[in-house]
Amino acid sequence: MTSEVLAVILTAAIIVITVVVGLAGNRTRSWIRTEFDPTAYGMPPRAALIPDQAGPPPSGARARETQAIADAALKDDWRPAAGYVAAAGQDWDERWSRVGLLVAIALTDDTWLRKWRTAEPDCCDAAVVEADLMVRRAWRTRGSGTVRQVPRAAMASFRAQLPAAIEAARRAALLDPADPNPWVVMVTAARGAGYRRARFRELWAELTARAPHHYDAHWQALQYWCAKWHGSDRAMMRFARRAVRNAPTGSPLAGLMLHALYERGKARPREEPFRALFERRRLTTTANALALVPEHDPYLPPLRHLLAHHLVRARMWDAALDQFRRLGPWCGAAPWTDRADPVTAFHSARGLAAARSKTETGRGRRAVKDKQQGMAG
Repeated sequence: MTSEVLAVILTAAIIVITVVVGLAGNRTRSWIRTEFDPTAYGMPPRAALIPDQAGPPPSGARARETQAIADAALKDDWRPAAGYVAAAGQDWDERWSRVGLLVAIALTDDTWLRKWRTAEPDCCDAAVVEADLMVRRAWRTRGSGTVRQVPRAAMASFRAQLPAAIEAARRAALLDPADPNPWVVMVTAARGAGYRRARFRELWAELTARAPHHYDAHWQALQYWCAKWHGSDRAMMRFARRAVRNAPTGSPLAGLMLHALYERGKARPREEPFRALFERRRLTTTANALALVPEHDPYLPPLRHLLAHHLVRARMWDAALDQFRRLGPWCGAAPWTDRADPVTAFHSARGLAAARSKTETGRGRRAVKDKQQGMAG
């Protein structure tokens, strides 16, 4: 058989497979749209889906506490904010999360923060909030678009603001040498400032010497190493594998690979469905690791959303359904929030998992047959 004939046969086979898959996909979409009942699979109905949050909100007591801190800050009383961060102790992930809340408040009005800095100039927490606020303002100037989408003036302003933010973070680091969070600010800003790899690695070494498993720090570093910034798919995946391998049992850091897979998929969407089929073992390992993360961990719900997405891509229907059941009505996280209609994206993905799962077990065929017989009767 000549190579020309073989090429023709392969082309014809691909066309046939594409048509068959397309027809099957059309039937599945029709079933999801007209017949899919999520409650039959232990999931809430579409009308109950909540696109504003990734998972359950904080407890009433925690919500009241954070609201009281925000209210006090907006009345120029910085002391509750200072006590709130300090109370996290050396739980560096929690401390960073609390810094994030204060930065969000300061983006609205930072008068209270300036008063805090004046009253306690040697307070590392206040200095970290100030430095991270500078980074957030710079990123707000830039926006979330790609380099080609950001106007030149906005990009120039963004880059001009970052050196001062990095210097502010360095000064914060001197106030408490044990605190890794000034270094998280520097790692975040270094990406936008275009630090070369050797210089970035120096910052990373300082950070991980203080907090080797800091979740948000690893997420920021992953962004640095991805292809759209200063790395490549290979560098990003190598970084993610190392972080996951070293993650302690019960740490959400075990899910960092899900972010790496998602970044790779966004960069090369045509290849993603094929690559996903080779990630099944890794996804199973990740699911098992995330099952050991405490349910109250705030990083867990967003990771479950990514896990469900990847499991669907890998055609691991039963495992995907398990994650969708765990997620319940919450769909306010990537990848769904990257779509124009997060509710539809989430509902369609769980419907696909349900449709294909029951087809593989034969329940779908029996259900269709029973329905046809009922209509004939």
